Amino acid sequence: MPSTMSSLNHHRRWAALALSLSLLAPWGAQAQNPSTPSNTPKVRISTSMGDIEAELYADKAPKTVANFLQYVNDKHYEGTIFHRVIAGFMVQGGGFDAQYKEKKTRAPVPHEGRQALAGGLKNTTGTLAMARTNDPQSATAQFFINVVDNAFLDPTPIPDGDPVAKFQYQGRVYENVARAQLLNAPQLFGYTVFGKVTSGMDVVQKIRNTPTGAGGPFPTDVPRTPVVIQSITLLK
Repeated sequence: MPSTMSSLNHHRRWAALALSLSLLAPWGAQAQNPSTPSNTPKVRISTSMGDIEAELYADKAPKTVANFLQYVNDKHYEGTIFHRVIAGFMVQGGGFDAQYKEKKTRAPVPHEGRQALAGGLKNTTGTLAMARTNDPQSATAQFFINVVDNAFLDPTPIPDGDPVAKFQYQGRVYENVARAQLLNAPQLFGYTVFGKVTSGMDVVQKIRNTPTGAGGPFPTDVPRTPVVIQSITLLK
């Protein structure tokens, strides 16, 4: 999850679009009335602090969910840690073992943030989303759980039209912008939400509030006592 910065760099008038915030890069609200079809996969995340259960929205982020479940089936997450914990933001894990060695991953999964957003999924408390670098198409195995509402991580919808007659972003209005320029702007992709905690938020809160500091190659936000993901298993 991340601490990276990016900018549009397509045109001088877009300089104001640069985000001065720490992004969810894999260093290192619940969904808004989502439907819950009977085939919604459910998983148990067993950690050294207790169990968390979550449902995954394969109907809204199908490639993302399939990617996550393949890592589950491959037992990739066994022995990985929550390596980045920020109490007022999120808890992130799934990429490093307890010795801070990064685990090998498959090719990145295509970004489905806007599709998920259209299905009602937002970065609200208790939702699961994919971590990535400043490249929107870089998500692999790492994920995070939002512990507060993080609306600034949501994808930015792009209005109809080409060029887009009017586009407002961070308090500024831009007119007659090429649609492709907006669709490909890294700052506007946000983060793909693909699931929601259904039980075990008390465990998430314990992880959230664990003391942190430096650890391995990371200068901050690492739990002083490792929070280990013992396994993630498919329940349904």
